[in-house]
Parts: sequence; structure tokens; C-alpha cells
Amino acid sequence: MSWIEIVEYEDSDGRLRKLYDRIKGPDNNVDNIMLAHSLRPHSMEGHMALYKNVLHHSGNSVPKWFLEALGVYVSMLNICHYCVDHHFEGMARLVDDEARSAAIREALESERFEGAFSERESAALSYARLLTLSAGAMREREFQDLRAEGWADTEILEINQVVAYFNYANRTVLGLGVGTAGDIIGLSPGDSEDPDNWQHA
Repeated sequence: MSWIEIVEYEDSDGRLRKLYDRIKGPDNNVDNIMLAHSLRPHSMEGHMALYKNVLHHSGNSVPKWFLEALGVYVSMLNICHYCVDHHFEGMARLVDDEARSAAIREALESERFEGAFSERESAALSYARLLTLSAGAMREREFQDLRAEGWADTEILEINQVVAYFNYANRTVLGLGVGTAGDIIGLSPGDSEDPDNWQHA
């Protein structure tokens, strides 16, 4: 499950149990990435608040399926199979088209975006690649490229935050040896209208 000591749901109490109850899925299942925070509940709370507001908030205007696709791509670049597995399933549920989801995955794996993504979306994916692998090389030119493809500054901020979040999440997973054993793959906090609802379904 992970290299770090964790507190299972049934062994939790106090603040940790309250947090688990906010984020758990069916049968009291808590994703392993959250269990990895169990020795420091305040960091779990911070992680969930960031995740919910960056990826699952009604204030976002970029389609959620594409935000998830960005997360899958960043996770592929970081070789974080945990996040690829979880967020590809979440993205596929939103796309609700098996053939299209398979084409998206192939495009992300091969980094040949044409056909599966528009030129506008491809520009955002290229931005995600540079920010993930060569953040220090980022220049205003890349930002202007996104504007030229029709992305508004508000949308670029959403893209930036999703890419930054997944780099954080990937490093949490990879640095602590978090695996998917015992997880229910693809659950997410679906109620975008309520930022305080972290329940996974």
C-alpha cells in the first residue's frame, strides 16, 4: 500500500476519523494517497482542499474531462501509475465513450495529440509537458501561445493549477511508495457545487 506507516479507517479516531468520514467511498474505503497522510491529518486536509478546489469546483470553466486528461498526462510524464490509473478511470467516466477514451489514452501515451485533441487542447498539453519536465525553461512565450489558441487567462490559471497539483500529488505518491492495492479505482468527489463535500463516489 505504501512505505510509510498508515492509520487504517477502523483504527482511526478524533480529527483523523472525521476527515476519513468526509472523504471515504463505499464500505469506508479511503484512497491510499489519503491514507498516506494519516500521521499528519492537517496535511491530508490541505491536500483534499487543494484537490477539490482545483479539479472539482463549479467555478472552473475548463471541462472537467480535459482537466482530468491533463492530470493523466502529467502523471504519465512523471511515471506515476497510481494517478494514471485513478484519473484515467475518472476521465473515462466523464467522457462516457469507450472508443474515445481509448483514443485519448493512446494519444497521451504516444504524445501524438492530433485526432484525439483539438489544436487548442494540444497547446495546453504542451504547456503541461514543459511545466512538468522543464519548469525553469518556462517563458512568457508559452503563456502567449495558449492565449493565441483561444485560452482565456482564467482558463490558463485553471490549467496551471491542475498541472501543479498533479506534480504535487505524483511526488506524494512516488516519494512514499503509494500503490493501488485496496483502492476503488476512479472514485472522486463528484459534487462540484459544494466545495466542502469531499465524499468519493
